[in-house]
Amino acid sequence: MPADRVCEPWLLHPGDARFAVALAALDPFPRQLQQLVFAPGGAEAAWHAVRRGRPPCTVPAEVAATWRRRADRLDPDLLWHRHHESGIGVAVLDSPSYPPELVDDREAPVVLFHQGDPEVRRGPRVAIVGTRRASTYGLELAESWGEALSTLGVAVVSGLALGIDAAAHRGALRGPTPPIAVVGSGLDHVYPRRNHALWSELSRRGLLLTEHPLGIPPVAAHFPARNRIIAGLADVVVVIESHAAGGSLLTADAADARHRTVLAVPGPVHSPASAGTNALVRDGAGIATDLDDVLAAVGLSGGMRRGRRDLRPRPDATGALVLEAFGWSPARLDQLAARTGLALLVVAVALERLTTAGWVVAGHGWYERVAADRRPGPGGSALRA
Repeated sequence: MPADRVCEPWLLHPGDARFAVALAALDPFPRQLQQLVFAPGGAEAAWHAVRRGRPPCTVPAEVAATWRRRADRLDPDLLWHRHHESGIGVAVLDSPSYPPELVDDREAPVVLFHQGDPEVRRGPRVAIVGTRRASTYGLELAESWGEALSTLGVAVVSGLALGIDAAAHRGALRGPTPPIAVVGSGLDHVYPRRNHALWSELSRRGLLLTEHPLGIPPVAAHFPARNRIIAGLADVVVVIESHAAGGSLLTADAADARHRTVLAVPGPVHSPASAGTNALVRDGAGIATDLDDVLAAVGLSGGMRRGRRDLRPRPDATGALVLEAFGWSPARLDQLAARTGLALLVVAVALERLTTAGWVVAGHGWYERVAADRRPGPGGSALRA
């Protein structure tokens, strides 16, 4: 765990997680949310303190007043239910469904919301990022590399922005490996609107991630923070085109701080769209002049995908039905019985088997689906989704 986190690792049960989601709906900065959720007494105590106008962290009086007004309009139970009804999974830091590659991040999101199957994170991941004001050459390259990486079993990660991001996602959706998008709003706010069709297709065939709950619109401050998640998820970050300043350079900086490999595609010295990538090369980033450079950086060659096998025994038909009923949020026994139409005893037996097999964990009367097998694999190291 990061040394500067304000308390011990996540110990909240899902009932408290409702209040973590409600605190996220106040739209604090990521570090402020950490301070709220990990304050003495936990998320529920912090929520009630915010409603009294006395948040358990140091913020200006006007911020505390804004949070109080927002909290007065929120019901944590209704907000939690709304995410489930919308098919949006909720993963809190250190919960079994939280992305393992982000758990130890020094700026780990306290809560992640997602549409799609988190299992698509298994295997190598390459972030392709770049400017919104891309050249035709940059767009074509991003789309071509996105498709090729997907064909070779690599998940393409990006921010679903206009320009290079969208081109990389379009290409990846033509291949068999689902892409991953990290966005800067709640999943009910499609941004930018011009990417609505791409957003919809990616939510069906890939994975959409955000640290913002439903109802939070896109604002400028969200996107620099969003870039750290892209960097944290990726094994390698490739910047195809960037102006002298921009979000893709922030993503490269975030990747470098996390010891991820950063590759830049050099471009014409007179092209403004290549000023940032050329500067990255000048400052020591790796150079990507063809797809083989990217494959070598991610540990692939000759189109062979890194092997990551899930060693858990496959659930039977009843177990699969119960797993499907979870979505990707914690649930109680009675909720799972209602969703499946099965008797409580049948669901209880299925949950016991799923827990033994490593598909589910239990605690405080709640159950939660585990995203991936984390037992040691054939090589002796734990499998990380």
